Amino acid sequence: MPNYKILFLDIDGTILTPDDSIEDSTKVAINEMKKQDIEVVLATGRPIHEIKELGQELQISSFIGYNGALGIYEGDTIFAEPMHTEDVKYILEVAKENNHEVVLYTDSKNYLTDLDSGLVKTFLQQFHLRQNDVFTEEVIEDILGMTIITTGVNGEGLYNFNDEIHLSQVNVEGMQHCFDVIRDQVNKGVGIQFLLKKLGIERESSIAFGDGMNDKEMLTFAGEGFAMGNAHPDLYQHAKHRTTDVTDSGIYNGLKSLGLLK
Repeated sequence: MPNYKILFLDIDGTILTPDDSIEDSTKVAINEMKKQDIEVVLATGRPIHEIKELGQELQISSFIGYNGALGIYEGDTIFAEPMHTEDVKYILEVAKENNHEVVLYTDSKNYLTDLDSGLVKTFLQQFHLRQNDVFTEEVIEDILGMTIITTGVNGEGLYNFNDEIHLSQVNVEGMQHCFDVIRDQVNKGVGIQFLLKKLGIERESSIAFGDGMNDKEMLTFAGEGFAMGNAHPDLYQHAKHRTTDVTDSGIYNGLKSLGLLK
């Protein structure tokens, strides 16, 4: 059996179930990995400043957030990659023309195009975002990530990016009209690659679990990539393994299949 040293876990749909709870089996799996001296890192599209409580609950202090734009290892920032301002401006322009809303994330706040929008309020409630303010040009150079909240069908098709950016549908029930902005050179896969290099850990010694298309690069790069049973259908082709649903001990069963749990 390979000498596994690090475990990367997505949050929504991987750790958190649809009712925002964490299965006991997931907590047991995480604790058992720590006992085996396997590092556990939360790798998420969420802003890190909004998941500190979850980290405290699971006793995890290392994060890759904003879909790979910011990395924190044991409390210390190890990398940060803000978006290009011209890309931010383009997305805001297209969103305004089509009555879409946008959530823009910095390392300390979430900025919204309209705090009073019903679409925005639903999004903030779903993901428990609390550090919120109205976006202004003053923070445009600090944007680490963005989520576009579209209206109607195929709203994402209105955005024409170069080859360096694509949109990833949010894989949460009721949120399929929302799309994370993913950069080809700034994503979870690149983030875990950077952290592995910094820690001197071989790719083959890494494990990752995810359920959304924003996990594609991470699952492809990890030595053992697991797509949850509830994953986006297009994700399975990018994962080495398929485990059970988040509501059916998906993380536990995946680690068990590697011989790490009984």
